[in-house]
Amino acid sequence: MSKSVAELEQEARHLPEQERALLAQHLIASIDPGEDVDAEAAWLEEAERRYQAYRQGKVTAKPADQVFREAKSQLK
Repeated sequence: MSKSVAELEQEARHLPEQERALLAQHLIASIDPGEDVDAEAAWLEEAERRYQAYRQGKVTAKPADQVFREAKSQLK
């Protein structure tokens, strides 16, 4: 008898954080194993646009630890 999705999810939630992340990556890759070339190009363009905005003083930077702290607080 195979386990239900709910049972598998419950078991996965008890894994350490790094193992859950790795499992998620593997599951996503199993759904869409192909590389999205258009997405890669779009992200590169976006990164360049953001970098230029930063260099021109249009945006300011935050320390990484502050960004991660804010992101974690929004996920709770």
